Amino acid sequence: MALPSFLARTFRAFQYRDFRLMWIGACVSTIGTFVQQFAQSWLVYDLTKDPFYLGLDLFLGQLPIMMFSLFGGVFADRMDRRKMLLASQYIQMVCALMLAALFVTHTVRIWHILTLSFVVGLGQSFGGPAYSALLPTLVAPKDLSNAIAMNSIQFNLARILGPTIGGLAYATLGATWCFTLNGVSYIAVIVSLLMIHVNFVPPKTQQRVLTSMKEGIQFIRRRDGMSALVVLAFCTTLFGFSLNGFLPVFVQNIFHKGPETYTLLLVFSGAGSISGALTVAAMERLKGQGRVTLLILISLGIIIAGFALSKWLPLSCLFIFLAGAAIMASASLMLSLVQLIATDAMRGRVMSVYNLAFRAGMPLGALGLGKLIPIFGVSVALSGSGLMLTAISAYFLLIRRQATFSVNASVKMDDETIS
Repeated sequence: MALPSFLARTFRAFQYRDFRLMWIGACVSTIGTFVQQFAQSWLVYDLTKDPFYLGLDLFLGQLPIMMFSLFGGVFADRMDRRKMLLASQYIQMVCALMLAALFVTHTVRIWHILTLSFVVGLGQSFGGPAYSALLPTLVAPKDLSNAIAMNSIQFNLARILGPTIGGLAYATLGATWCFTLNGVSYIAVIVSLLMIHVNFVPPKTQQRVLTSMKEGIQFIRRRDGMSALVVLAFCTTLFGFSLNGFLPVFVQNIFHKGPETYTLLLVFSGAGSISGALTVAAMERLKGQGRVTLLILISLGIIIAGFALSKWLPLSCLFIFLAGAAIMASASLMLSLVQLIATDAMRGRVMSVYNLAFRAGMPLGALGLGKLIPIFGVSVALSGSGLMLTAISAYFLLIRRQATFSVNASVKMDDETIS
């Protein structure tokens, strides 16, 4: 009886029909995204032999999110969230199929890839806040943390299956099919969006967009711990999330291997991420969640430094597995704290600010590393980034203790409101 009870607790978000539909559709689509990402990262480096272009591709994919996601959050609170998500999926589908067409006609250039990455990011800048705001409405408040962890699991299950499928498709069929498969995969999430029931009714308002945006920022500043979470999210992705983006450099320059080793490292990273998300999903509400998150981030920085300095592939596989687990556990815990503190009327705007901070760190970190790697080498640059994350997390844990405790206080207050 203990095992079924454990499984029921771990996967309790799947009792909700709409969540199941969204999970399946998003999982299929995300698998397609990672199939394309595998081919795209490999080909960008293969075409240019310059790690700066890997960082630039990541940067341009995230730049529109930095520029427009705050507007996306406002519209997610005043428009039909499902329609916003559908528009985002259509844009991304067209971009994937255009890239496939460019490859099949042998006319692709590096600027084509960079431009389409920017357009995909533009679609995500409006779809991301809508999805973040829609997800909590699909489950009961008591199961929100579990739903977030389950959503992380589908993302990381796709991180395992996507590169595996991408590696096979790239080796046997060519890059064109990687992009085509991604384009077709968007059909799954479009169908699931058309099938779910959306209970959120956007309020009619004549308020200016900038005024609504300011309301969201003021809400974050007033709620205890929210500002600290936003700053910590930015620092976490700035220093801790660039590892996978530069794996082609490690594979070719450190291990002197090919796409098979690249796939192996991505699979270990994805497996670690699933393990981290499952651990969070199995937890009941965690006392001292802010403190636990900071301890995980301190460990993550040390693990990244260990991976960067490792020259032995089996040890690197272990490090990247642990990094994947730490990344996903910390991200899930931080996101559940933010979702629990936010109210539904403000959720789109709050999540757009949080997602902006979370997503902005990734391209800036990637761009910075892309410049530092040719100067200091990939091992020194990445290990330095990991140690910076450890130092910042230790600062929040030991010096900014008040921020950590106030986050937990805010969640406790909201729990009392819900009950």
